[in-house]
Amino acid sequence: MTEDDLSLSPEAAADGALPEHEARTALLDLLAEVGAVTATEAAGRLGYSSGLCSFHLRQLARHGYIEEAPHNGGRARPWRLRRRDGRAAAGAGGAGENEGGGGDGLGDLARGLEDESWQRWLAQRAEAPPEWRRDEAFSAVAYLTPEEMGRVADAVRRALAPYQDREHRPLARPEDARPVALISRLFPLLPHEADEAEQG
Repeated sequence: MTEDDLSLSPEAAADGALPEHEARTALLDLLAEVGAVTATEAAGRLGYSSGLCSFHLRQLARHGYIEEAPHNGGRARPWRLRRRDGRAAAGAGGAGENEGGGGDGLGDLARGLEDESWQRWLAQRAEAPPEWRRDEAFSAVAYLTPEEMGRVADAVRRALAPYQDREHRPLARPEDARPVALISRLFPLLPHEADEAEQG
């Protein structure tokens, strides 16, 4: 079957309708289940060819049902559901949408959840599988200029970039992958009042 065989009828094309199709229905159901998929991932799950999935994903995008999901370049194009108001389906936004907290308290909430998760890890890590009983926690103080602090933060973001889309693309995760908290806070250490008094 070729793309020509799957083209919309003149009647459907004229009124802008996208007629129901078994593959399109399956793709929409899959996207609702897993968040975002590429044509190759969809083909592996649904049993269709990647070419057929790619064609129908583009048709769904053209008619406004789905949109490209954020990704880290490369040829693979993940797709996600599109809401009626044009925003991505809930949970499909990339990390960092609320960076800096935005002054709405979300930053404080996130930090509280991070601290709670860390305390739970410390209390329960003996119950984790043996290969997951260690962590890579560390802290450091470095004397940096504002520009250098920005470069360090950018380097951390670049190191994490290849793994970011796995949060919203379960099919892209290795079988033994688990969620891992990645917390980085770079901020200047302000002097204590006592220190300033001694220097004065």
